[in-house]
Amino acid sequence: MKIWIATGGTGGHVYPALSVADELIARGHSVIISRDGRVRKMVADGAPHGAKIAAVWAAGVGAKSKLNQIIALFKIAVSAAWLTLRFAFTRPARVVAFGGYASVPAVFAAHLWHIPTFLHEQNAAIGRANKFSLRWVKTLMTSFSSVSGIPQNASARVVYTGLPVRHEFLSAAGTPLPGASKLLVTGGSLGAQILDDVVPAAILQMKNKKIFVTHQTRPENVARLQKLYADNKIRANVLSFIHDMAGAIVDADLVIGRSGASTVVELETIGRPAILVPLNINPDQAANANSFARLGGGFAVPQEKFTPKWLAATLTELFDNPMRLEKMAKKSLVANNAVQIICDEITK
Repeated sequence: MKIWIATGGTGGHVYPALSVADELIARGHSVIISRDGRVRKMVADGAPHGAKIAAVWAAGVGAKSKLNQIIALFKIAVSAAWLTLRFAFTRPARVVAFGGYASVPAVFAAHLWHIPTFLHEQNAAIGRANKFSLRWVKTLMTSFSSVSGIPQNASARVVYTGLPVRHEFLSAAGTPLPGASKLLVTGGSLGAQILDDVVPAAILQMKNKKIFVTHQTRPENVARLQKLYADNKIRANVLSFIHDMAGAIVDADLVIGRSGASTVVELETIGRPAILVPLNINPDQAANANSFARLGGGFAVPQEKFTPKWLAATLTELFDNPMRLEKMAKKSLVANNAVQIICDEITK
């Protein structure tokens, strides 16, 4: 069976798509992966052997500039026309879209040619591009058991599949907590400055500072945080990039970070308690964090309430009660069979 996989413009759209492509090829199917220029290298480096790659012209429509929005819509329209023509000659049996505006052209072209189309939503609140595409889709597959924002009149069947993660996270599922008061802070992005400000300040307020901190931050903040931790005799490893994120999560008793869909599902796959601080301009992250908190695996903390005083008290309570951390870890654990479920759904 020939299957067209449409990725979006970020790693959150690309990596789940590549995992599914890998499994489909292993099952003997022919796979074509479409991507735009923003993720060209990401797809080229991660595409499974045997997959073909097609380029589309697309950009996000969320720009503040009206001119940039018009340009983005023009790119999407041109790509939709091109894929409609291409599908006329090399028609896939299925189209699978992983969200983002770069996936819209493939969904539209598939609709015109009556090709069964599947759409995956990464977040616990449906995104704008996916909400727009939903009118042309047969099946909506979701990362979370409950997803807000799906229109009541949507005709697509909704199937909870989970979110595909890399093999190293699956291999670490259910790993016991190290029980050594180890804290992992996953900053490193432009929007994570608050983690760099609040976490060290909170630890300084704690009476018991027997915590080992692994703190990922932006490159320009590494030296400052290293000095701050060292001057206050706090054991810490500060770095700008974590090559083995699965290993870092396994080696932590508690994680503090943002709440992108991939981050939350990786925590659920391994089973780790967490304090999640959603980016305050991103409703998707708030929905993801709240979904995780409802499991009992941790806290969803609005940015304005994420203060050194609150965090110091919370860290003290958690690290002084390791049994509570263990209970939270067990509650956070969610079996991840997303790749198999998605591939079964597509090919049945």
